[in-house]
Amino acid sequence: MAEIKVPELAESVTEGTIAEWLKQPGDYVEKGEAVAELETDKVNVELNAEQAGVLQEILSEEGEDVSVGDVVAKLDENATEGSSPSDEASSDEKTEEKEAPAQSESSGKEKTESAPQQESAGDNGDESSEHVIASPAARKLAREKGINLAEVPVRDPLGRVRKEDIESYESNKAAQSQQASSQKSAPESKDTDDEFGGKPVERERMSRRRQTIANRLVDVQQSTAMLTTFNEVDMSAIMDLRKRKKESFQEKHDGTKLGMMSFFTKGVIGALKQFPLLNAEIQGKEIIKKNFYDIGMAVSTDDGLVVPVVRDADRLSFAGIENEIGRLSEKARDNQLGLDDLQGGTFTITNGGVFGSLLSTPILNTPQVGILGMHTIQWRPVAIDKERMENRPMMYIALSYDHRIVDGKEAVGFLVALKQLLEEPEDLLLEG
Repeated sequence: MAEIKVPELAESVTEGTIAEWLKQPGDYVEKGEAVAELETDKVNVELNAEQAGVLQEILSEEGEDVSVGDVVAKLDENATEGSSPSDEASSDEKTEEKEAPAQSESSGKEKTESAPQQESAGDNGDESSEHVIASPAARKLAREKGINLAEVPVRDPLGRVRKEDIESYESNKAAQSQQASSQKSAPESKDTDDEFGGKPVERERMSRRRQTIANRLVDVQQSTAMLTTFNEVDMSAIMDLRKRKKESFQEKHDGTKLGMMSFFTKGVIGALKQFPLLNAEIQGKEIIKKNFYDIGMAVSTDDGLVVPVVRDADRLSFAGIENEIGRLSEKARDNQLGLDDLQGGTFTITNGGVFGSLLSTPILNTPQVGILGMHTIQWRPVAIDKERMENRPMMYIALSYDHRIVDGKEAVGFLVALKQLLEEPEDLLLEG
């Protein structure tokens, strides 16, 4: 019997939650095939079987927390597909099962030693149990539990009821009963009445990732001196450039579209080079200035916000950045991000504008000391000079920073530099 354990995940990840079992007891599993999905603080990880065989027993249910090294299931390498998922399928059990058909063939007129057992196996001695083929172990357990053998679903192709069928039936029945009882009593629960005056509510357990996000956000507020400064960008030049170049860009780069994020990524990198403290982090009493630019891109998923990292973004072209952002966003939505996709960013960009946000104060993604917030583009009247007004597409941008190493002068200077680069995007294209 082989054990399926929670593997080493990453240096900073020591536990997770069973999100879903992809295989059930009795299912045949190939070597290396995924049997379950584990939700960690950052990503979902598949648990794979190290041997081929039949999944015999699940030891940790969905929603249960597990740690690295925990045994979560057992696998029988010697079993074949469709065999019974029970540790008790020993030679003695098999011998008993061979005797079962002979015992069940006795007619109602012939009194054998097993006949009284058959009559008492069902609920209140239901006679339908007499005509069910079952192993002695199954009949004994059915008698003890008061279960009618005729109501028990079986997996055996010959229709024979085995002990594990009884156990599975009882477990499912108990779970259904508990769920029905919970649903019935939930609206009338005492805590609901006390807290909400008897009004209907729904309670839902937070996912591990959502718990981690919540804890980290609180930690950031408590462990950093976070401030936010704002500016606004006239997006006219970028929008005009994209309109003029989008078709030729798309043709040249095999269908890749020229989006806003590549402009902002290039602009951020240009501003970071002028203000390197925003591309640093604090380690104890030291400031670590990073001379590389791994830019995190905040992506919203059904399970919460994740921040995959575009590596060496300063070395990528506009098309390269757009392709990498698209690849990482797709992996995030499909829950396929790996830990390597999320670790080691130096600065983060988050775009609340896609949801219609006009203004916000983004929270730092520690240990980074800077994060840029983009917002929705709105047409507003802008003073061109003392006499002229024009409607322009304007965007507010926000920079949250750790005041422990970044002063207001650097933060404001960063946003001014970024504003200038974005309002003259040809310079970004030339530099890129």
